[in-house]
Amino acid sequence: MSSTQLGFSFRPADRRIWTVRDLVVAVRTHIEREYSDIWVEGEISNFRAHDSGHLYFTLKDQNAQIKAVMFRSQARLLRFRPENGMQVVSRGRVTIYEDRGELQISAEYLEPKGAGALQVAFEQLKAKLEAEGLFDASHKKSIPTLPRRIGIVTSPQAAALRDILNVLRRRHDTAGILIFPAQVQGEAAALEVTAGVRYFNKARNVDVIIVARGGGSAEDLAAFNHEGLARAVAASEIPVISAIGHETDFTIIDFVADLRAPTPSAAAELVIRSRQEVEEQAEALRQRLARAMRYRLLMGRQALTELARHGAFARMMELINQRQQKLDDLLYRLERSQRQMLEQQRRRWESAAAAVRHYDVRRMLTGVGKEMGILERGYALVFDSSGRLLKDAELVTPGDEISARLFRGTVTAVVKKRTV
Repeated sequence: MSSTQLGFSFRPADRRIWTVRDLVVAVRTHIEREYSDIWVEGEISNFRAHDSGHLYFTLKDQNAQIKAVMFRSQARLLRFRPENGMQVVSRGRVTIYEDRGELQISAEYLEPKGAGALQVAFEQLKAKLEAEGLFDASHKKSIPTLPRRIGIVTSPQAAALRDILNVLRRRHDTAGILIFPAQVQGEAAALEVTAGVRYFNKARNVDVIIVARGGGSAEDLAAFNHEGLARAVAASEIPVISAIGHETDFTIIDFVADLRAPTPSAAAELVIRSRQEVEEQAEALRQRLARAMRYRLLMGRQALTELARHGAFARMMELINQRQQKLDDLLYRLERSQRQMLEQQRRRWESAAAAVRHYDVRRMLTGVGKEMGILERGYALVFDSSGRLLKDAELVTPGDEISARLFRGTVTAVVKKRTV
């Protein structure tokens, strides 16, 4: 039986023959128009992160599965890293991958089901860094008791900074403070705080670093859960104190820092002890030292007393006494010898003085004590009219006036004759 006999016929003009690509494109266009913005819940499997930054995975439930892709521009905004077995909710559009004709979801947003993305990211990073040993107590550096300079990384407008400064001024106003201004909220915050920690480590101009921010929501504190910042804090050679949020707030850098303060004000209390506390401790140490010295002296005195009773010690003391006696004898002999030498010297000086006195013109002229001077014996000194002492008759001529000094008084005369 032919098609004519059956009542219908196939004509080439009635048929539309599709190419595979055209068909896939048409179906893709229809599907993308109908399912351009959908939410899908499922479990991640076959997860693969490509070097290009794109993420490939499958969403499945008990009855079906569909492939999914998240391109790099959306993937870099994820707060967490997807993993196999994770229940997620995805938002995107349904499309078809033309090369394989496979139905897939082009995901634009992804969040864990039951827990926020920030919390999942926090737990993932915490587990990663803890496995690397960055939280180990052996890596913690001690905080100096009285730092000379304190570096603070925070926003200059933050109330947390004012709280820290007020506490430091009250407890020990001699400490120097250097502030590195940084955003503490937003996308740039993590990079700026990281730059502050690295700056102080490079400059080496502070003894301790405080990273501070006031309280806020999980989104507000997200910058302090940044992996790069956490590694910079862990690698810091200068001790770091984290002072983020309130006492109940925890961030990743709280675990890698050398000390966590529950609040910024508490960080200031912890970083430097008050002057009164230091003075009280110094006084307590002084008293302990005094007691220890008294005890040591008492024990030494007792030990010395016991040694003094020993025969060997008595013999040693006898030898010491003999040496002391010999030393005293030598000193006495030395002093006596010195006295004799001084007496001899005194006699020499007296003899020399007598000889000097013998030739002293003034004494020779007038006499001193019981000695008779030359003038007293009848001699005289003759002077010319100008008062010059005459020693030669040729110095005067007849008629010149001369004067003669006697033992008592002076006479004046005129030269009548001279004989040479």
